[in-house]
Amino acid sequence: MSVVEEITCSHCGAPITFKPGEILATCKYCGYTVVVNTGQVFTFEHSLLLNKYDPMQIEELVRNWMREGFIKPPDLAKKSKIVESNLVYLPFWVVSAEVKSCYKGIFERITPPIAKDGKIEKEYDWLVLARKATEFPTREYDVPLEGKIPYDFKRIEAFAKVLNSEIDKDEAVEIAKQQIEEHHHYLVQQDIDKLIEMKTDMKMSQVVYLHAPIWFLRFEYKGKIYRMLMDGATGAVIRGDIPSSGFGMI
Repeated sequence: MSVVEEITCSHCGAPITFKPGEILATCKYCGYTVVVNTGQVFTFEHSLLLNKYDPMQIEELVRNWMREGFIKPPDLAKKSKIVESNLVYLPFWVVSAEVKSCYKGIFERITPPIAKDGKIEKEYDWLVLARKATEFPTREYDVPLEGKIPYDFKRIEAFAKVLNSEIDKDEAVEIAKQQIEEHHHYLVQQDIDKLIEMKTDMKMSQVVYLHAPIWFLRFEYKGKIYRMLMDGATGAVIRGDIPSSGFGMI
């Protein structure tokens, strides 16, 4: 059984529960977010994406997904049973950055090979999951940032679960930097075959703490259990198991 501890909300005085390892915690009574080790109010922007679907609507979206595509069993929607449907507000850090990578290398796909240089310039709202042990395909989640609002605990469903952050802002920024650099290295490798030199400069513009509504679902089909993740803000399937296809999850 997980150990649960409490601190007092510095805004309303209510108890705020948290588990070991969590760094930020949000009061379910007034919505204030506090730093666990100090009890002080969190000073960065805390945003929320609203869930737009109830369980029945989510089930209908799942059925529609089951009916689409030629690689799914034709009776999937008819013979599947949804056995679990949980709405969880996952915490993310959104790191906004302007990034430029300059590189030199050798293009070996022609004869003779030629020296080649170039640059990649991009702007990102890079998503970092603020949980260390939660399995979630962050790179497959196209977070709808245009729909974010200031965090409002009154807009969160009573049946939903809200997870706290286990990663602080500084760690999130370092993770984002590493992942962006790895991403640019991958992009460079699409243009050249042998990398000689690469330099990446990043300019961070803002960092936002965000809770996003994710539906965790499981359905049964022919005696086996399959999983789905759906975006509660848009109704889009983030990832879903396809039975008997050989393709795994999409």
